[in-house]
Parts: sequence; structure tokens; C-alpha cells
Amino acid sequence: MTVLRSVLLFALAAVAEIGGAWLIWQGVREHRGALWVGAGVVALGAYGFVATLQPDAHFGRILAAYGGVFVAASLAWAMVADGFRPDRFDVAGALLCLVGVAVIMYAPRGA
Repeated sequence: MTVLRSVLLFALAAVAEIGGAWLIWQGVREHRGALWVGAGVVALGAYGFVATLQPDAHFGRILAAYGGVFVAASLAWAMVADGFRPDRFDVAGALLCLVGVAVIMYAPRGA
């Protein structure tokens, strides 16, 4: 159950961070206005809180692992939100990052 909770928290963190950055991008670069930027700032703040809910107590480990989740989730977000089509190297890189996440977060550790 701990791994499932952790994976769900990583997914929620990705939605908050990537969504927040995307909202700010839309507000500024696509001239959608201050409401979009404000919503993005709120979402980015929520990301910071979600990360604290991870079961592992080590900030560096959580952030390092989340970096891999961020890479893969960013490509997925771009596919859904912007019609981006990753090539095989994008996909291979994202998979490598997710393997790194699994090693960092879920490898058995001695006492």
C-alpha cells in the first residue's frame, strides 16, 4: 500500500506542478491573462505541499525521484494538452527516467 500511495502522490504532484507551469505559460505566452497565471501559482504551491505527503522522509530522495516522474509526465501532458508526439528517443528517455524513479524510491534498503 505504501508504494501505491507514493505513486499516486507522484502523479498528483506532476499534475499540480506541470499543470501550474502550463497555466502560467498560457497566461503569459498565450496572453490568456492574470487569472490563468494566478491559477498556475496556486497549483505550483499545491505541488510543494503534495511532495511533503510522500512516505519517505528524505527530501533529496523525493525530489530526485520526482525529477524522473516530471520528465515522463511532462511528455504525457504535452501529448494531451498540446498535441505533441514524442519520438522513440523521447519515449526511451522517459522510460529510463521511470526506471531511475523505481530504483531511487522502491529498491530494498538495509537497516
